[in-house]
Amino acid sequence: MSFSLTLEVLIQGMLTGLVYGLMALGLSVIFGVVRVVNFAHGEFAVLAMYVTWVLFKTLGLQPIYALVPVSLLFFVLGYGLQRTLIAPFITRPDYQQFILLVGLALVMVNGFLMIFGPDGHHVDLPYAYDSWYIGDVLVDKVRVYAALIALVVAAGLFAFFRYTTTGTAIRACADNLTGAAVVGLNVRKLYALTFGIGLGCVGAAGALLATIADAAPSLGPAFTLLAFTIVIIGGLGSMAGALLGGLIIGTTEALASLLLAPSMKSMASFGLLIAILVLRPQGLMGRREE
Repeated sequence: MSFSLTLEVLIQGMLTGLVYGLMALGLSVIFGVVRVVNFAHGEFAVLAMYVTWVLFKTLGLQPIYALVPVSLLFFVLGYGLQRTLIAPFITRPDYQQFILLVGLALVMVNGFLMIFGPDGHHVDLPYAYDSWYIGDVLVDKVRVYAALIALVVAAGLFAFFRYTTTGTAIRACADNLTGAAVVGLNVRKLYALTFGIGLGCVGAAGALLATIADAAPSLGPAFTLLAFTIVIIGGLGSMAGALLGGLIIGTTEALASLLLAPSMKSMASFGLLIAILVLRPQGLMGRREE
């Protein structure tokens, strides 16, 4: 096995991992503020892939450009979903939230099967098979574009939470809900904004995932499990941890596919997850609960 091949696989895994990290970032944002675990997270990513595919087929809009309207659409969807469906369950027991969101995921998966069928739907980009040579290493152009855009979106989200008044208010709700309510913050509205932002991240990630994978109903549960693995490794509620976890999982799966077998990549990821839970239960960048 040549060094250049190993390096190629490693780079491809890292690039894909950044897109995975953007998807998991949405889950981390929602849990970190609203304290609701979105068990339909992967299904929303697949929905974004289908919306991107429809825009490409009907309007000829490439996923890189479709990312903006898809993200805005999912922000509105998330905002409305939180205000109407999720809000009444915020104070209810965790198992009721679990049943609600798992039920939503099942409805979405079966809806995909009814509307689009079980087969994958491919976005046929003109540069889908283009690559760059860096020395002896071949780098996939589509994955480079997707990873760079994922980094830009993530950087914009970090800047929003760090430098804007609304972002600061959302962080206040995450740190001390009672204190935020006492000083007059509209917690209910901020929760809805947060859910909208989280689904906006999923929409952006889904648009990018449409460039590297075919949209199919079976991807929904797989993406949900993948997002959970990433945020647990990175640390629940940590945005930086979500990106780091995505990089780690993307690299792990790529190397496992090369060194072991493609069918064993999930085993490697879950083995890493178990090791993290044993050695550092709060995740690599999570805070230990006192």
